[in-house]
Amino acid sequence: MNPTKLAGIDFLAPAEVVARQLIGVTVLVDGVGGRIVETEAYDREDPASHAYSGPTARNFAMFGPPAHAYVYRSYGIHWCLNFVCREEGHGAGVLIRAIEPLAGLDIMRARRDAEDVQLLCSGPGKLCQALNVTRDFNGASLAAPPFRLEAAPPGLEVIAGPRIGISKAVDVPWRFGLRGSRFVSRPFR
Repeated sequence: MNPTKLAGIDFLAPAEVVARQLIGVTVLVDGVGGRIVETEAYDREDPASHAYSGPTARNFAMFGPPAHAYVYRSYGIHWCLNFVCREEGHGAGVLIRAIEPLAGLDIMRARRDAEDVQLLCSGPGKLCQALNVTRDFNGASLAAPPFRLEAAPPGLEVIAGPRIGISKAVDVPWRFGLRGSRFVSRPFR
C-alpha cells in the first residue's frame, strides 16, 4: 500500500502547497507529538534543497515515494524530519521545523531534559530529539506506525516568510507557520 493522501493532504502536490497544508496537522511518533506549527518547503529546482544536485546516498529518500520520511543529520549534530512529496523520483520535501507539544509531554521532557513546553519542539533538531526520530526512520511510510498523522482543524491562519538557516534562495517565502503560535522556532518577520 502506497497512499499519497494522508490527513487530508495530497502528498503528490508541490512542496510549497504541502508545507502550507501541513500547518495544524497533528504528527505522532509512537503516540508522542503534537500540532505542526512551522514548516519549510524544498524542491529539486530550488538551489537550497538537498535534491538540487540529484540523488545521493544521503538524500535518496527525498526522491522516494511521497508520504514517506526523509531524515538527515544537520551540521553533524541534529536529526531533521522531512515529509517527501511530489511523484517518486522528483526530489521534494517539507522540513517539519516545529510542533506544539500535545501528547507525551513527560516523555518529551525526559528526552530533551527540559521542563518548559515551549522549548521541547521549537526547532527541527529539538523536535526530532523530543520525538526520538533518528536516521532509522529515513524512508519510512507516514501512513504506518510509528507515524500517525491527523487532519488539521478548519479555520487556521497560515503565514509565510523566508526560510531560515540557508545561504541560497534566501528570499523564497517557503517557510510557513501558524499565526500567533508561541511554539515556532523563530518569529516570522
